[in-house]
Amino acid sequence: MKGKILIIDDLHPEFKERAILAGYEVDDLPQITRAETLAVIGEYTGIAVRTKFRIDSEVMEAGVNLRFIARAGAGLDNIDEAYAAERNILLMNAPEGNRDAVGEHATGLLLSLLNHFRRADTEIRNGIWDREGNRGYELKGKTVGIIGYGFMGSSFARKLAGFEVNVIAYDKYKTGFSDQYVRECSMEEIVKHSDVLSLHIPLTPETAQLVNEEYLFHFKKNIFLINTARGEVVNTTALLAALESGKVIGAGLDVLEVEKFPKLGEQPWYEALKGNENVMLTPHVGGWTFESYRKISSVLADKLEAASF
Repeated sequence: MKGKILIIDDLHPEFKERAILAGYEVDDLPQITRAETLAVIGEYTGIAVRTKFRIDSEVMEAGVNLRFIARAGAGLDNIDEAYAAERNILLMNAPEGNRDAVGEHATGLLLSLLNHFRRADTEIRNGIWDREGNRGYELKGKTVGIIGYGFMGSSFARKLAGFEVNVIAYDKYKTGFSDQYVRECSMEEIVKHSDVLSLHIPLTPETAQLVNEEYLFHFKKNIFLINTARGEVVNTTALLAALESGKVIGAGLDVLEVEKFPKLGEQPWYEALKGNENVMLTPHVGGWTFESYRKISSVLADKLEAASF
């Protein structure tokens, strides 16, 4: 046997099945707690996690035999990457597995905002038939600015290909990616030309609270904002102020600074966000489709098979 893998979250069975075929012993324990994990992690060479809890230095110190951490998703912000590097622990994630789901979800949020789907649906259910009040915007001809052009940003650009839009993208750590779907540009061009701003960046100390009052002030046009990345990238209070002033026409948010109840309901900005008819909210499901559930495990299994320890 190559070693033991502990699965502590809900993963598609394909990962477990292929890990066993690759020569690993696998314990699939999605209900295991952090305390229980700390008690047994020393027995394992690998751990597979989605979002259950942060894999920090305490977990890795207890995992004296850990050689890899498999993150069933795109972001690695729930893993202490610096400490993992110190310990020479391989990190594997699977942005390839949910990029199509995120690209489609971002497109859906944008179309919903442009056409007032949320408000129109609510009004009809309450006996109101208001065509003029729900006059929408066409996507054709608009400029969509993308921040971050990795798997998710590029997927969104591809989904927009049939809408006859101008897609521009800025990525601080990437160059030379212009193609038939997108034109690489500077941040200055993003704020000057964008009608739509879509965020596809990881959460890091550099990106936390990136979209704040000052950042939004510099946009030359009133914009639609889409965030399917991480909630902490956007300052919600600043966003609400921009919605009030009209600088942001509408916001589609799959992620929030604070997620899950009851903590979300306790935030001082929650009631204003909930009551704003120009905001579309979804519960961090942009990358969570029936198809991506399987594809994420398939990608992780591919990477596990290709790894050499």
